[in-house]
Amino acid sequence: MAEVIQRDGTWAFDGSTIRITPGLHRSVPLFRQTYGEVAVPLAAVSDVVYESERRHGRLRMRLREGADPLLQATGGRLPDAADPYRLAVDADRSGIAEYVAEEIRHALLLDEVPKEPTASYLLPGPPVPVSVRSSDGTVSFDGAQVRIDWADTSDRIKRATGPRIICLGDLVQVEWLPNSGHEDGFLRFVTRETVFSKLPPERDPYTLDLWGSVRRDLLTALVAAAVTARLPHPSARTGAASTLRDLPAAAVPAQQDRDRADHHDVLLRRLRELGELHRDGVLTDEEFAMAKAAVLRGFE
Repeated sequence: MAEVIQRDGTWAFDGSTIRITPGLHRSVPLFRQTYGEVAVPLAAVSDVVYESERRHGRLRMRLREGADPLLQATGGRLPDAADPYRLAVDADRSGIAEYVAEEIRHALLLDEVPKEPTASYLLPGPPVPVSVRSSDGTVSFDGAQVRIDWADTSDRIKRATGPRIICLGDLVQVEWLPNSGHEDGFLRFVTRETVFSKLPPERDPYTLDLWGSVRRDLLTALVAAAVTARLPHPSARTGAASTLRDLPAAAVPAQQDRDRADHHDVLLRRLRELGELHRDGVLTDEEFAMAKAAVLRGFE
């Protein structure tokens, strides 16, 4: 067993799994403490490095592309301090940290673990049910559906539409951008009907606008990862795109026409919804004009 124990957390490697446990010290970010212990199978690892600095260093693990739904959902946008695959190491423990990194690299060579992207997720992602209160409302996921309950501070258009419930089967993907403290973030649930929506996050009833507490809003990545883990793996979507490229040349225009028709149907339904909200007094003339213009741009 190769193990390094620090205030920031613990890494323990038994030859097949790297068990990462966050520290309990107040300096450890809320996101890592909430995400909890992570058991990383060796097959999911691309590389491990120890980066040395004057007063301290850090262990950093790189996973194979497509192995982890958390990294897939966040797209490399997690702040360094919140990264569960990073461990701050005191200078006097640099030797043991280098030893742990070397043991993992040696095992990668012995097991001939490839560096290519994976065809499925090798980590399970956050357990469900999971619920997070953000600046724009509370988002929950039970493994089958997403529910958004808007906050009193949410845009009145969102509050007027009531709680948003989205079935997993209707989802295409999840888009997440952190609230940096300088720029707002968002958590967007993209469905088959909203895939071409251009509404801004503060007005989109399928999107949480993240503008409040950075620490709290960062936890929405847990929901993004939990949902992503239960959607088709990216390799499956790539395969579908390849199938379209492999169609006979004569069939491609027909397929594109069908896709364009489906796209237009979605936009027309969205226009009808906006019209109903306008007639009911939910949207002002100005709000309706702005939302309508955004949808009409999708026809271009």
